Amino acid sequence: MAVSPSPMKLIIDTDPGIDDALAIAYAAAAPEIELLGLSTVFGNTQVHQSSRNARYVLHLLGLDVPVAEGAALPRGASDYHPSVAVHGAEGFGHVTEIPQIGQNHPESAAEFLVRMAREHAGELIVCAIGPLTNIADAMRLDPGFAGNLNRLVIMGGSVFNGGNVTAAAEANIYHDPVAADEVLAAGAEVTLVGLDVTLGTLYDAGDFDLLSGAAPKVGGFLREISQFYLEFYRNSVGIEGCGLHDSTAVIACTHPQLFDTVQTGLHVAQDGDEIGATRMDSSRPDVAVCRTVAAREVIDLFTQRVASLH
Repeated sequence: MAVSPSPMKLIIDTDPGIDDALAIAYAAAAPEIELLGLSTVFGNTQVHQSSRNARYVLHLLGLDVPVAEGAALPRGASDYHPSVAVHGAEGFGHVTEIPQIGQNHPESAAEFLVRMAREHAGELIVCAIGPLTNIADAMRLDPGFAGNLNRLVIMGGSVFNGGNVTAAAEANIYHDPVAADEVLAAGAEVTLVGLDVTLGTLYDAGDFDLLSGAAPKVGGFLREISQFYLEFYRNSVGIEGCGLHDSTAVIACTHPQLFDTVQTGLHVAQDGDEIGATRMDSSRPDVAVCRTVAAREVIDLFTQRVASLH
């Protein structure tokens, strides 16, 4: 009898955020994943909101895993102002009353990531779906951190297409270009899942309706918070549907065969109109940049898995 492979050990570094909530739900539903915890960072919200939202989503999913709070500010910054037009004032769109559930883990995000990478050396995958400040902090805290990981999968960047914050830059990289550049220069085993592929995985109002009908508790919550996101895409981008940005990155962890990648070094522009842009650089260590995606398969896989969360 064939033996099923053990689930992959995964930590999601996250800034919930509507699309982050979708990604966490997918991770909870995927039989290929053992979710070991979440680390939180500023980004779609302030970091204390990210942590509260992460704990609430885990509560909704019935998961008892740690939430380790991390960076509140980009490298070298004295303040940070989230873009409330995209995710709403509290990170979950029109849903603004989000209860405080439980407590954060006593370790910082960087400490938690470093310890878990040591304990699961060669096995742990970290999926970073917010700014890369926590990942850079973990690399500074432990020079062996990158080598202890099985892989670092990053939702961020846009190597072959334009940005979504500026003409050149994608949001997660733009919000801390210094940290992003450090991470991409570190020589880790990296897969970059950027706008080159995530804008192909559009999820529309009908998809959310189906999800809500199949899984009223979790799917209904995801549908509710995503109305704001859909409105932003419709009114500001002119698209019917929202990109499954963060979920696509988690799916790249479990189903890499759905993506075609190219190997290239990258640097992140630090100033001027190009700030936050991810540009090819042959002097840097190669990373696997996702160039194309089997979008329909990703969308269907997301729906199938999350619909099972009754």
